[in-house]
Amino acid sequence: MIAYHFPPLTGGSGLQRTLRFAQHLPAEGWEPIVIAPQTRAYPQVASDLLSEISSEVRIERAFALDAARHLAIFGRYPRALALPDRWVSWWLGAVPLGLKLIRRHRPQAIWSTCPIATAHLIGATLQRLSGLPWVADMRDPLVQDTHPSDWRVRRAYAALERRMVDRASRVVFVTPGLARHYQVQYPSLDAARVRVIENGFDEDSFARLEAAKRMPVPVEDAFVLVHSGLVYPTARDPRALFLALRRIADSGILDSLHFNVVFRASGRDTEIAALADELGVSRWISLAPAVGYVEALSEMCGVHGLLLMQSAMCNDQIPAKTYEYLRAGRPILALTDERGDTGRLLRSFGIDSIAPLDDARAIAVVLTRFIERVRSGEAPIAPCEHLMKYSRQRLTRSLAQVLDDVAAQDAA
Repeated sequence: MIAYHFPPLTGGSGLQRTLRFAQHLPAEGWEPIVIAPQTRAYPQVASDLLSEISSEVRIERAFALDAARHLAIFGRYPRALALPDRWVSWWLGAVPLGLKLIRRHRPQAIWSTCPIATAHLIGATLQRLSGLPWVADMRDPLVQDTHPSDWRVRRAYAALERRMVDRASRVVFVTPGLARHYQVQYPSLDAARVRVIENGFDEDSFARLEAAKRMPVPVEDAFVLVHSGLVYPTARDPRALFLALRRIADSGILDSLHFNVVFRASGRDTEIAALADELGVSRWISLAPAVGYVEALSEMCGVHGLLLMQSAMCNDQIPAKTYEYLRAGRPILALTDERGDTGRLLRSFGIDSIAPLDDARAIAVVLTRFIERVRSGEAPIAPCEHLMKYSRQRLTRSLAQVLDDVAAQDAA
């Protein structure tokens, strides 16, 4: 299993996919060996999830540098040292390590997950050198209409995509829309090689919260709306939300409720604070640092509402936090296109507080109604019993079936 996102990396929920697959695969008859980069390649680390890695999971760390931090001079580094991404040096360490592990342990399959793109570069190289079946896990598209903007990175990503389509035994996508996108883009990617395994939530972590009497929802304190995780400049731009706050400010409802939007671990605190100042909404905005995974879940379970942001340009994607939001059992305000995969998922659970991310007028209307419904106890919440198909344990069974299939096909 080749993955950049793995403990002790912290920041974002992306590492949960690999961590939980590795954690639960032994129960499905598979023994994982994880190849991750050396921890110096990570911008931030934390130890809170290390204890959740099973002793049945072998972890190997390969030489890796972050070009932006380790190879830059006065903040600049040659683009040639960062293609397809800043961690391409990981390839230099991971390929020899992977070949040694293949000779020693005789694995039946290679699995790599993206982002980061270098993980797929490693997977493709090991597949070519070993002949083993390769399962490529795609959580986000590599190439989109305007991404990446740098033509050299775009060309490198496109070449890697073609290599994946040509060489992978199976390509796994996290949403139906993303699978459709790639099948349209690459007609040679036949349906027999495509699988959809969604992101999900870790039920064991929520069960521990239940046992520990998770944080109660405040009744008389400020009305708290939390966005947990990274905020991207375009795909999760809060500008229209802030304009909507200005629109409804004159009603007095925000101040009377002590309304507060908390951006937890946004990765863009400086920019968000400046935007809030510019638009005159700073009094209703709070910026909060990253916390441990279980603490973040506890916060989700203990606030009035959860904020989800996803632009229409990402209609084929669903933020990984969406499933944790659903399991947290709190009302969700979604600033997204209801026609996209995120909107369809939410509506399938009866969640209809949805407005386009870039429409301040619509957001003002939906937000005002959302606050009223939360206060009256009428805001829809996803039924827990209908969510269990998105538990990481159940999703791991789907991955195990993919691995069973490619191993059997290779043996034949």
